[in-house]
Amino acid sequence: MKKKTKIFIIVLLLIIMTGCTQTLKDGKDVVTNEKTGQTLTSNILCKPTEEDLLNKYQDYNDKLKVKLEDLPTCKSFTPNKVKYQNLWESLFVKPLAFIILKFGYIVNNMGISVMVIGLLIRLIMMPIQVKTIKQSENMKKIQPEMARIERKYQNKTDNESLMAKSQETMMLYKKYEINPVSSCLMAFIQLPLFFAFLEAINRVPAIFEGEFLTMNLGMTPVSGFMQHNYLYVALIILIILTTYLSFKISMSGQDKNSEIGQQTNFMFVFMIFMVSIASLSLPTAIALYWIVTNGFAVIQNIIIKKLMEKRI
Repeated sequence: MKKKTKIFIIVLLLIIMTGCTQTLKDGKDVVTNEKTGQTLTSNILCKPTEEDLLNKYQDYNDKLKVKLEDLPTCKSFTPNKVKYQNLWESLFVKPLAFIILKFGYIVNNMGISVMVIGLLIRLIMMPIQVKTIKQSENMKKIQPEMARIERKYQNKTDNESLMAKSQETMMLYKKYEINPVSSCLMAFIQLPLFFAFLEAINRVPAIFEGEFLTMNLGMTPVSGFMQHNYLYVALIILIILTTYLSFKISMSGQDKNSEIGQQTNFMFVFMIFMVSIASLSLPTAIALYWIVTNGFAVIQNIIIKKLMEKRI
């Protein structure tokens, strides 16, 4: 992995680890919303409007990072109205929360707002995705030459042969303008956006108080099952399905028998497993964001590949 990529990852992790959601606790016990199963946060960005939730927060007003009386209403929220000051919140969380809220009040539904904003971000990132798909198609073109290199150095395990194999592989990548690291670029970009959406949903009551198709935007699927709302079954299935299709299509050009292909395939299986487990505890709003953006990516990738095939 290149030095610049390592630095980028380290900086990204440092940004994400500062200013994150802080769990509201009563002593050692985590405070939850009994209705939705959602863990409440002590650094919310605006006041709740739902009476039960407002009363809940009033009971723990002394434990909030900013007292309820000093918080703006969600309708009047702007990034500069809240006292929290750190890079992560300033760059990602508060601006994103502001945009979701403003558009949500326009369309009168925070669920629709989350999905539309997610799609707009995907559209903005389309040039990067197009480049990633082009590299994936180039990976298909070099498979015969990759196979030749594999045969050439088969059963050779000495350092000199391994270095020569690595050099020939890198020369091949250079010839076809392939950067193995860039295939992970979209994942690195989506990571802070995903966490920013999660932060906004957990810290903005107007978002997690809202509903979409009878599903509370802050409710977890587990709580939804317990309240006999079986739309959450469809929600989990769609999360897993769109994630599977998104990864499968984006990685279709790689040789599964190559070293990079094997690593990619392991990451693919691992991600599907993790997403399946995580989907049980994701707030509905995040699930909607995940489904819509992954679904868009699948359709986008299919269209771009079809267009590229026509040009060949």
